[in-house]
Amino acid sequence: MIKTKKQGLLIVLSGPSGCGKNTICNALKEINHNVWESISMTSRKIRPNEVDQKDYYFVSKEAFEQCIQEDKMLEYASFAGNYYGTPKEAVQKQLDQGKDVILVIEIQGALQIKEKLPQALFVFLLPPSMQELRNRLEKRKTESEDKMMERFQIAYREINELPKYNYVIVNDDYHVAAKKLDAIITAEKCRVDRIEEVYLNNEEEKIHETLVQKDLENTPIDITKQTPKK
Repeated sequence: MIKTKKQGLLIVLSGPSGCGKNTICNALKEINHNVWESISMTSRKIRPNEVDQKDYYFVSKEAFEQCIQEDKMLEYASFAGNYYGTPKEAVQKQLDQGKDVILVIEIQGALQIKEKLPQALFVFLLPPSMQELRNRLEKRKTESEDKMMERFQIAYREINELPKYNYVIVNDDYHVAAKKLDAIITAEKCRVDRIEEVYLNNEEEKIHETLVQKDLENTPIDITKQTPKK
């Protein structure tokens, strides 16, 4: 009886560096095959192990700036002299096909999207503790002590933005965290505001009319409300 909107959900997943956003996203795609992960665009140079249109859409700085001027970006930011952002067209195409699109982006970009598309689904991912976050960053063996402290300062600032999100998930077990994210997506699709229309087929209409008629026939008449005859 209920026809839901074909349009897919736009899911924005954010959290401090090292909390496991990419791991959760990959685990989600394994259990929910309707999820499509958005590919970001960047103006930085491609690295030897990267593939264009798989890791990023690699474009020139001039081409990226033109996209900004033409309002073709959902969100963007500049880091170390390079642009990073989410192109609108590819995301909209997937949403129109009924795919649920997930964006794994930084909080700065997420808040830009919230200004434009407040109806999107915003999920914040947290580590079990700051000590565990430190352990995960140390395991990468890519951070100096100074860089590690800088990331912690950023992480504390980012956690203060949590109230601007719709949901929070603690990533103490990435399998469980991915299932929670999948459950959130399922729940969102059951929202009343995602119903396009409620319809009745011919047989259901007949049953409805029969029940209405029986109800009228069995309704007692209140003689106190009858207009007296003159």
